[in-house]
Amino acid sequence: MDNLQKFDSVWHGFHAATMCDGKYNSIKDAAIGVIDGKISWIGEHLDLPKHSSTQNFDLGGGWVTPGLIDCHTHLVFGGNRAGEFEQRLNGVSYIEIAKAGGGIAASVKATRNETKSELLYSAKKRLKALIADGVTTVEVKSGYGLNLEAEIKMLEVAKSLEAELSITVKTTCLAAHALPPEFKDDADAYIDYCCEVLLPAISKAGLADAVDAFCEGIGFSPEQVQRYFMAAKKLGLPIKLHAEQLSALAGSSLAARYNALSADHLEYADEDDVVAMAKSGTTAVLLPGAFYTLKETQLPPIELLRKHNVPMAVATDANPGTSPVLSLRLMMNMACTLFGLTPEESLAGVTTNAAKALGLNETHGELKLGSVADFVCWDVESPGELSYWLGGNLLKHRVKSGINSN
Repeated sequence: MDNLQKFDSVWHGFHAATMCDGKYNSIKDAAIGVIDGKISWIGEHLDLPKHSSTQNFDLGGGWVTPGLIDCHTHLVFGGNRAGEFEQRLNGVSYIEIAKAGGGIAASVKATRNETKSELLYSAKKRLKALIADGVTTVEVKSGYGLNLEAEIKMLEVAKSLEAELSITVKTTCLAAHALPPEFKDDADAYIDYCCEVLLPAISKAGLADAVDAFCEGIGFSPEQVQRYFMAAKKLGLPIKLHAEQLSALAGSSLAARYNALSADHLEYADEDDVVAMAKSGTTAVLLPGAFYTLKETQLPPIELLRKHNVPMAVATDANPGTSPVLSLRLMMNMACTLFGLTPEESLAGVTTNAAKALGLNETHGELKLGSVADFVCWDVESPGELSYWLGGNLLKHRVKSGINSN
């Protein structure tokens, strides 16, 4: 008995797409041993060492992948903007809606007016849909508060989601999302407020794992974003950026200069931007839901990202206005059909590379020794089916930190 390897749990009866190095790297008839919520053994079932375990699970076939990671969401918000969806279908542009007081400003008003319990109730409903789609880790941004009180409220709600549901939550302060009404026509003063008041208070409270900004003509200029980034860096907060979604402002190059975890959207990024991201190790986060909803035609530079080996993540961008998406698997399909990713690239985009976009690549996104035991068993005959099917319940088992959370 002394020679038996001890596990808390052993899982077998499946094939595994480990996604190590962003490839399927499949193991047929695989097994996983878990100790203290982490993978302590993985390989072919026949090679599983003699062991004792508290629990033994036969998953009954299918494919296991790392738990999916949605690395860009705006899940906490008040109200919705279904009316704007109708406006856009009637020919009104997103920029026109924003300039008329809609868009982000409308969500700011609704979010400020709702209580924490109201925001938590609606965010939980949305997050449960992602969890049912195989998500085990999610990033949640603020940015619909735009003052200290409301931004703290949003981030506290986002943090509480982790305690309420079986999910890992990473929070991002997106205070530089839009100009609040208190600072109308004075973006520089608002950035000063963010740098001198808002970010220090949020950092002191430990509510943000990173900061983000919207670098765009209807958002903030590269110069203003740079000031915001400098303040974040002084506070030791990692950087992310909404960049090159609607125009080319070299925001992704700016993000790269600050060693950003990710630059997101990127439809108008050029080769200089991509080269800068490659040098800094910045992940490209592709958001096909916003591209689809806004009926955009400018595609992100997929071939350039491949050429320069920039990791490509895929996320829902779940938000009330431009990407009302509650299925990460649907985004995998859209990343293939709209952007030209392969199914293997799209799966890497919601596992390996999504973990990189959150700074979690040492512990998440791959099935390997020492990784957190977050994995999903799918009722499919090949991992490529996860990008093939539009909808449907493919999830058989969802394991969070070694615990079956179905």
